[in-house]
Amino acid sequence: MLQLIHFNCNIYFIKIKTQTKAYMRKLLLSAILTSAFFAQSNAQTLFSYGNNTVTENEFLNVYKKNNAAKNVDYSSKAVNEYIDLYSLFRMKVQEANAQHLDTSASVSAELDNYRRQLSKNYLTDDEVASRLVKEAYDRSKEEIHVAHILVICSVSDTTAAFNKIDSLYKAITQKKADFSEIAKLYSDDKGTKNNGGDIGFMTSLQTVYPFENVAYNTPVGKVSAPFRTQFGYHILKVIEKRAARGEVKVAQILLSTPKYLGEAGITAARMRVDSVQSALKKGESFESLVKKYSQDKLTVDKDGEMPLLSVGSTVAAIDQTVFGLKNVGDISKPVQTDYGFHIFKLLGKYPVKPFDSVKRQLKTKVDNDSRAQQARDLYFEKVKQNNGFKNYPQAFESLMKQTNVIADTGKKAGVFNTEMFNGGTNTLFAMGGHSYSQNDFLSFAVSTTRGKLMGAKQSLFKELYGMYQSKVVNDFQEHKLVEENPEFRSLMQEYKDGIMLFELMDRNVWGKASKDSLGLKAFYESKKDKYMWEPGFKGSVYTFKDEVSMKEGLKLLDQKDITNEEVMKALNNDKKNDAVSIQQGRYEFSKFTDVASNKIIAGKPSEPVMKADKKYVVVKATDVYNQPINKTFTEARGYVISAYQDYLEKQWNDQLRAKYPVTINQDALKKIVK
Repeated sequence: MLQLIHFNCNIYFIKIKTQTKAYMRKLLLSAILTSAFFAQSNAQTLFSYGNNTVTENEFLNVYKKNNAAKNVDYSSKAVNEYIDLYSLFRMKVQEANAQHLDTSASVSAELDNYRRQLSKNYLTDDEVASRLVKEAYDRSKEEIHVAHILVICSVSDTTAAFNKIDSLYKAITQKKADFSEIAKLYSDDKGTKNNGGDIGFMTSLQTVYPFENVAYNTPVGKVSAPFRTQFGYHILKVIEKRAARGEVKVAQILLSTPKYLGEAGITAARMRVDSVQSALKKGESFESLVKKYSQDKLTVDKDGEMPLLSVGSTVAAIDQTVFGLKNVGDISKPVQTDYGFHIFKLLGKYPVKPFDSVKRQLKTKVDNDSRAQQARDLYFEKVKQNNGFKNYPQAFESLMKQTNVIADTGKKAGVFNTEMFNGGTNTLFAMGGHSYSQNDFLSFAVSTTRGKLMGAKQSLFKELYGMYQSKVVNDFQEHKLVEENPEFRSLMQEYKDGIMLFELMDRNVWGKASKDSLGLKAFYESKKDKYMWEPGFKGSVYTFKDEVSMKEGLKLLDQKDITNEEVMKALNNDKKNDAVSIQQGRYEFSKFTDVASNKIIAGKPSEPVMKADKKYVVVKATDVYNQPINKTFTEARGYVISAYQDYLEKQWNDQLRAKYPVTINQDALKKIVK
């Protein structure tokens, strides 16, 4: 149970009743209070708490934002209640700062992690990012049919892979070899080589950015020059370009063909397909056949309805089938894929949406796509220029020459550390008044690779050096954002307050309630009569799947000393699987209605009661009590902790109010109250 106070459209937890510290932390840190410290030195004070003041402007900013979704209530009652709550929040922030909670290791680590996550939205070139979003949209209006040939390359040997792809390119473009046949013979893409490299139609944001770029910039009928992606070297051929067909909504019946069943599984699925088609011809509804036949667990409970499909979002055979349906309600012929046989029903067709309606969604996709690195790289170059970045290439070349000290073979192959290199104090680059030495980079390299280089040493060193420079620039600008960007600074302050408040609340309320075993037990004893069991019984509830199982079960339950394990073993054998399920525990009559309370007698099985699903319920109680009885401390522990948290928090709040007495400026208050 949570009692929430909203400030600035976010949430500050005043009460939280749970026994799981990790869960409390997740809740609190996912809903941080926006404290909005916008006080001005010349603004009129609205109230003070101890020696601290809150201005009229600051309070109104928070109050209005908290009520942004409704008409702001400026009544005396509403404003004074809010002052009471907000002043208590500020007292807790003051306490957290006074105790220097931000210097604790856990809080510092949380802040560092949050800063890294938050800064990703700021460390980018906005102009380039906007251009990439528009480019993604423009490309989404066109679909491209492509085939490709892939040559996988290892880190240790990229030359051989390039030479191979280059020879294939020349064979196709100069010697007029057939692209499809070359793909079948030499492509390393197992998913497409048997189809002559044919990928089918694609559109933007469906593959890695370098591949997409080449596809959209290659004319129809032409073969691209070799290019590299994270998967290896490619050449691609553009077969066709067409206007995008948007998205379709379909429902499906899937008759699966698990590979372990082989041809027998395919034959069985074909028979089920025939049954479905026969039923459709007789007028049986598609939806009823979904429930009867479909083996797609994700859609069977939704009448077969699938998520919106766009070209390239599924296998080519399905693409061709669903986009070939013309009118809503049309049903396709069966189409076979590696998953089985599919029959589709068209539910709707949706054209490409206007840019403004998908701009935000596209931005999110672009931000998480490899193309976003372009905007980040350009931003980092600007950061370098603005902060006097200076490179000393000779220092890095010195390290490169020393990579031969790393063994190529034997037990120590690839193993390295900073002590193996000479001249480690030389500066590699400088920026913003700081110098970064060879040893700084080597420490990063050892940490990143765990002291082992697998592959071409010099090539890997260059890659690690690029990563190190990016990290330094990123860390440098992350910290500068706090100084330069008011929005970033405000969000960091909010998060800092939230983390410290969590620590403070945990020390004074949540954690204390769980750890103070003596105080918790004493609190239980003082409130014992609040934790009661209503009249009920202790024992076992047996649910039999049918009448036969019930009659067999009753014979067993009539035996005085038979155990539940013996009942389960006797009834749930290979021939009678799930004949009975058993639940054992304490039940209150007000909440247990399967069997009438007057039919439950200690030591005897009750008369069986048949439920709506034709199953039978029998109760065998060990104890029956007709008056309320106290819960033991163990039984009531969760409720006691919750109440004890409330008690501790109230005490703590009273202590804070006594330590930081609130004084309200009535003249300023009169200006607010309406």
